[in-house]
Amino acid sequence: MSFERVTEQTSHYRHLEKMSVQEILSNINQEDTTVPQAVARALPQIEKLVAAIADKMLAGGRLFYLGAGTSGRLGIVDASECPPTFGVPHGLVIGLIAGGDAAIRKAVEFAEDDREQGWKDLQEFNVTEKDVVVGIAASGTTPYVIGALNKCRREGIVTGSICCNPGAPLSAEADFPIEVVVGPEFITGSTRMKSGTAQKLVLNMISTAVMIQLGRVEDNKMVNMQLSNDKLVDRGVKMLMEKLSLTDYEKAKELLLKAGSVRKAIEDYV
Repeated sequence: MSFERVTEQTSHYRHLEKMSVQEILSNINQEDTTVPQAVARALPQIEKLVAAIADKMLAGGRLFYLGAGTSGRLGIVDASECPPTFGVPHGLVIGLIAGGDAAIRKAVEFAEDDREQGWKDLQEFNVTEKDVVVGIAASGTTPYVIGALNKCRREGIVTGSICCNPGAPLSAEADFPIEVVVGPEFITGSTRMKSGTAQKLVLNMISTAVMIQLGRVEDNKMVNMQLSNDKLVDRGVKMLMEKLSLTDYEKAKELLLKAGSVRKAIEDYV
């Protein structure tokens, strides 16, 4: 497949500065409605990557996300939410961004252009063939990500990718490429918009599906979530009351806090 940089094509809309606020919002919303359809077309690709990640993690491996700019930040968000949501250890899912942690809040100029740095960043975590590395780049051309995946493949490490251009160079470096082609952005080239939304949807799917495969969800409940604030404790108490048919809130709360998780409280009670 020839490479077509769809993400850089001219917006379908002109003279945005002349639009009313209502028109701007309506047109952005109209564009956003096309994103889930593009994700749906990529479901077979997403399924293959999820299966590969689950296999590696069930065998003791880790999941790495690697990206620059918006793509890197989205990977970090997904990784950081796995411990509180699913009760997994910090370090099981790891997000890395070109330019390091400073780039999470503020763009680090030209960091994404270093083809060698991505692999160096992965080496800081002693990445091995037990792990899976997923490169994220809306354009599919980011040197930081491409270089890292290229080196991973040469080292026998399973790779995946998420991008928004068909036939992208990044896809060629991935064992399990995902291409979600959402078309031109509302503002030409602003891939934090539809492309960013698409990447977030795919990341939600990947981490959620993998964690379910790892047994971190029971029925439709986050039974392994961390009890890190009053809201989550209350949610956990109500899960416990429902599961064990308890009517005493304070007793359920005592059981929960003693056990440390909903799953452990259920196991201790039974």
